[in-house]
Amino acid sequence: METTTQTFRVGHAADADWETLVASVLRQIGDVPAGANIGFVYVTDTLDGDLPLIAEKLREATGVENWVGTIGFGVMVAGREYFETPALVAMLGVLPEDAFKILPTVEKPGDLLPDNVMNWAGRANPMLGVVHADPRNAYIGDILNSITDDTDALLVGGITASRGKQAQIAGGLTEGGVSGVLFGDDVTVVTGLSQACSPVGDIHSVTKARENILIELDGRPALDIFREDIGEVLSRNLDRVGGYIHAALPISADENGDDAGDYLVRNVVGIDPDNGLVAIGERIAEGDRVMFVRRDGPSAAEDLDRMLSDVTGRAGRTAKAALYYSCVARGPNLFGPDSEELKSVQAALGADVPLVGFFANGEISKNRLYGYTGVLTLIL
Repeated sequence: METTTQTFRVGHAADADWETLVASVLRQIGDVPAGANIGFVYVTDTLDGDLPLIAEKLREATGVENWVGTIGFGVMVAGREYFETPALVAMLGVLPEDAFKILPTVEKPGDLLPDNVMNWAGRANPMLGVVHADPRNAYIGDILNSITDDTDALLVGGITASRGKQAQIAGGLTEGGVSGVLFGDDVTVVTGLSQACSPVGDIHSVTKARENILIELDGRPALDIFREDIGEVLSRNLDRVGGYIHAALPISADENGDDAGDYLVRNVVGIDPDNGLVAIGERIAEGDRVMFVRRDGPSAAEDLDRMLSDVTGRAGRTAKAALYYSCVARGPNLFGPDSEELKSVQAALGADVPLVGFFANGEISKNRLYGYTGVLTLIL
């Protein structure tokens, strides 16, 4: 029987030029597992221009043609995070033959997927896809839903985060839309989402709004509700709420509007004390629901533990490999400077489970676009 380390292998390196980093990663990977057919690669944006060369070198050296990946403000492996330095993480492994398909870039909602992808989807019944998205594309959410409409696969992943090039790898170099890999039903996967926030009040009904401005909640001035929820101390100096208090849009689990216990976090972008208004980073309409949440380290750590317990419980066995995508506002900003977020993830999964990922400009879970979250996917 193959062990986990024989099936998927990881290498990581930092603080050098791209060729030295690739050589180090390949030494760590060692002998390529028999039948290896898929790889994941992530680089920090210091290496944004070198990603095509890195992917090609990995392809040539391993013989694995199918690589997917992108650029992040930071990258990660099991128990370790890299920021503000040239860094490379890569994982290659073995999946059942014909159990996955590279998803080429989709730039617009409704674009037809290639025949080879559609024919494969018809026989492989994909349940999940791992994707990367170009932040310059304004239609990411609609593209995700379009891909799911065509393939029935729910999508998880992250949005490229770079101060330079916004590239992805999906077989070859690409950009401009959504790309990645689809897993057929021969690949068992489990995924989970961790928020970085906790509610500070009840869910409110939007009774009057204009574009992204909350005018009334529950029939009262929105700012009055906001002040009550955040408490007297913060209300005395509203300048202190920036980056700490956010708006959250609850997600309904079913058509009856019953709560799924999940929510989309959006920034509070403005407050008008004279008119009692609160502006948020999302268009809102009468009849929508909103609550306010607090973002801090203890809340993030508590919810990360909850998610890890849930995912490992549903998995029921040790994973062969893991992929983790976390918001760039998490990591050291919430968990501290010593890779505490990734140490928590690794402790829950087990020391021998290979993991790679990146710190993203937004996260994707079940086709929705999130912020301040961590998205974990286990390959079983």
